[in-house]
Parts: sequence; C-alpha cells; structure tokens
Amino acid sequence: MKPRDRLRIAMQKSGRLTDPAQELLARCGLKFRQSRDKLFCFGEGEPVDLLLVRDDDIPGLIAEGVCDLGIVGRNVLREFQLTNPDTGAGMDELRPLGFGHCRLSIAVPQEDAYDGPAQLQGQRIATSYPGLLGEWLRSHGVDAKVVMLAGSVEIAPRLGTADAICDLVSSGATLVANQLREAVVVVESEAVLAGRRELPLDERGEIAELLLRRLDGVIQVRDSRLILMQAPRDALAAITRLLPGLPIPTLTPVDGAPDQVVLQALCAGSVSWRQLEDMKRAGARDMLVLPVEKMLA
Repeated sequence: MKPRDRLRIAMQKSGRLTDPAQELLARCGLKFRQSRDKLFCFGEGEPVDLLLVRDDDIPGLIAEGVCDLGIVGRNVLREFQLTNPDTGAGMDELRPLGFGHCRLSIAVPQEDAYDGPAQLQGQRIATSYPGLLGEWLRSHGVDAKVVMLAGSVEIAPRLGTADAICDLVSSGATLVANQLREAVVVVESEAVLAGRRELPLDERGEIAELLLRRLDGVIQVRDSRLILMQAPRDALAAITRLLPGLPIPTLTPVDGAPDQVVLQALCAGSVSWRQLEDMKRAGARDMLVLPVEKMLA
C-alpha cells in the first residue's frame, strides 16, 4: 500500500453519529471540503481527511490500514474484534466520545417473566451481534441457539423464528411496538474513537497525537462552565464549598481592596440559579457563568 502523509479518519456517512461527530471535529479546529460524490472530505488547514462510509465497514478499514482512525459505536467495534480475532487484535478504543449512547440488550416477549440468565437456556435468540451475544452467553454459562439476522430483529419472536432477541435499544419504543420488553443489558455503547494500539511512526502518528490532545480538551470542557465572581476573603471557604464539583479556584487580588478577591473556577456540569443564589448569600457578587469552548493543558 502506498504510504500516506495525511491522517485519514473513517466515519459514518449518514446516521445518528454523523452530525455529532462532525461537530466534535469542528470543535477540534478541523475544516473539510467535501468531494462531489460526498464520500471523501479533504482537510483544510490540518492534514486530516475523512472517509464517509457505512459504520459496519469502519473497523475493517482501520484493520486493513485504509484509515488510521474511526468514529464508530462501541458495539460495532467490539463485535468486529470478537468475530475477527486476528485482524481485530491490534485495534483498540482510544477515546469514548460521549454521544450516541445506546445499549445492546436481550429482550423477551412482554408476557414472559425474566428471572435471570438461566431462563435463556435452550432458547433461540435472534441478533445482528452474534459475537457480543455469544460472549455474554458463555460468560453466564448459558447454552442457547444464536439466530443470525441482518435486520428487523425485533419481529423474530412474532414470526416464530426466535424466542427472544438481542438488539440495540435507545428509547425502548421499538420494543414496546413489537410487544417486547428489555430483560438485561449486554453492552453499554456510545460513539468511540477507534484505532490501532500502535500509532503510525511517521507524520500521521504526530497528527494523531495532536488530534487526541485536542479531543481531550474539547471533551473535558464540553459540559463545563467557568464561574467568575468577586468575594471577600473571609467568605472564600464557604463559597468554595458551594462550587459545583468542588474545583480548586484561582484567586486574583483586587487593587485597592485587600480584603476582596476575584475568584475563577472551572466547574464540571451545569450551574443552577439556586447554586448561584447560595453563593451570593455566602458573600459572592458580580457573578458570571461562561461556557468553555476549548482547553489545552
């Protein structure tokens, strides 16, 4: 294969991961120009390109060296690793990305009770994830028949081709519509950045490390807020105890007012009006709550 000097990332062409993934890369400072066939995006400014494909193809493209990294569901990555132990052995989940949350669950007909894994002994379970289901069954000592289906898994019990299913669940509405109920979670999933355990030794490895640093900075502050306020020194202990997440604040003296300081703190999660009001009662004033776009440690 011809060597490349540009990092190539595979991601879903269309689906629930597409927009959040593109937004995340944009927050990392990456801009792209899309090709006419809308299958390739050329990076502008940074030597990073995108290949837009089916999500099921992403792990294989990384394993074959066509792409260096991929944004894909954890369920898809782990299924590939289990069903392709040789080619998937060198791959890993490099970063959880915090969007696209869902779960791979076993569901049974609503009228059936579920008392534990032993109840699935000898049952037929329809799924598109034979690797993950098989691993779960083995870990619980259950001998069940795995019925492989490529789609429409949820209708298998109604058609009489399976006794239960193992499928992705988000809201659970599809299960209810097909008279099924969730019995047990097999895998909690979300979008992840996947890649080889060993980064390329050429320029692509340096670019990948740069991207990972930027991702860490974006993810770390994605739900954070920067609080600024002025407060008397003798109220600092009380105010600090009220800061969400109990961060260590940065203090700046106020010129001409030795008993006053400006307090700055990076807080994880949202900051409610009630929390601000509690801090005001403790002595804080002129409070500002600001979103954080980027952070580089």
